[in-house]
Amino acid sequence: MLCGENRSGSAVGWVSGWPVTAEAVAVLDGGRPEALFIQYHNHVPLARRIARDFDVRWGGPATVEALEELLAKKGARRVAIVGPLGAAKQRRLAQRVELVDLNAGYAKLRLVKSAEELDWVRIGAWLSDLAVESLRKNVREGMDERALWALCEQAYVGEGGTTWIHYFGATAMDSPDCCVPAQFPSTRRLRAGDVLFCEISAQFWEYPGQVLRSFTLGASPSSLYRDLYATADAALDAVLAVVREGAPARALIEASSLIEKAGFSTCDDLVHGFVGGYLPPVLGSASRLAGPVPEMTLEAGMTLVVQPNVVTRDGRAGVQVGELVAVSRAGFERVHRAPREFFRL
Repeated sequence: MLCGENRSGSAVGWVSGWPVTAEAVAVLDGGRPEALFIQYHNHVPLARRIARDFDVRWGGPATVEALEELLAKKGARRVAIVGPLGAAKQRRLAQRVELVDLNAGYAKLRLVKSAEELDWVRIGAWLSDLAVESLRKNVREGMDERALWALCEQAYVGEGGTTWIHYFGATAMDSPDCCVPAQFPSTRRLRAGDVLFCEISAQFWEYPGQVLRSFTLGASPSSLYRDLYATADAALDAVLAVVREGAPARALIEASSLIEKAGFSTCDDLVHGFVGGYLPPVLGSASRLAGPVPEMTLEAGMTLVVQPNVVTRDGRAGVQVGELVAVSRAGFERVHRAPREFFRL
């Protein structure tokens, strides 16, 4: 059973093509598509057009009841689960069948992208780049971050893109109090002398890009921000120089050591797998580890976000730079085309 709810649960879309809305559970039998239970009733007609390999059905008043009926009819004894399934539903189903958690195995399947998936990733990257270009052209003093969200979405919605994330941070360069983009918009208005940084992922269906850039508004970067950005830019190049098939994850952290040598640290993760989830390897810098360093090596076809968010040790100032790349045998492929520079708006 591939489970999804409230727009969460990428396995449903990966196998059936249906991006989860309210609730969706896809049932496979020996790898063969079986049933796809959908909530709500008015979502079923579109799901039938998209998930053509499945018998798409309304889940009824409670999807768990429809699942119980199907599993009983099939005489199921053991059922594997991928994706989110609430505790109450798990307890109810566990009274009838043995449940097996396959989420870790699913994550491994999503690490390496097919050639077709990489084509879709490139579209997601293009849509994300449109948002960066819109910011470069349209940001003005007096805007708040809600207006920046609107600029992003206006750039790609008309091209069929949807939003994964658009995070922003802004602060005065001469008195900074923000070092990393925030997940919800502030009503603070932009002023001359500000620094602005962003993390943007527009997606084509469930294939997003991710691009991170920094800007100044109405002024050149201060000496502190020149140093922060130069360090981040150099760290990005150093990490990307290591990215290739067979590279150990630990080597990416080691390549970023110039951040600490410059007297800085990081707040955001340095590197993470992306597309199909927030995937391994999730790596912090030497001064801000993200947990035990995984004993894994990169494979061709993996997609990684390399994003050295260099910050001051006190966490008051920082910049963002980086983007999604595809690992290849010889190195990496840039899937984004947004210029890589410290923009002055």
